[in-house]
Amino acid sequence: MTKKDKQDFNFESALKNLEQLVSSMENGELSLEDSLKAFEKGIKLTRECQTALKEAEQKIQILINEEGDIEKIKAKDES
Repeated sequence: MTKKDKQDFNFESALKNLEQLVSSMENGELSLEDSLKAFEKGIKLTRECQTALKEAEQKIQILINEEGDIEKIKAKDES
């Protein structure tokens, strides 16, 4: 995402849009071509949401480290 995209990005809106895309695809409301477009858009939204979550986690980690009282939080995918 570019800096402008980050400013315009709304996580809740993107997640709602993603849920609507999935629902439309699951209900068979779309043609094959529209399903492929929806899938492509869904992948893009998923990546943007993952990026936003990762950035939020990093900000939280920075705040926790500044306090110095709390141990480092491991991400779910870390062992």
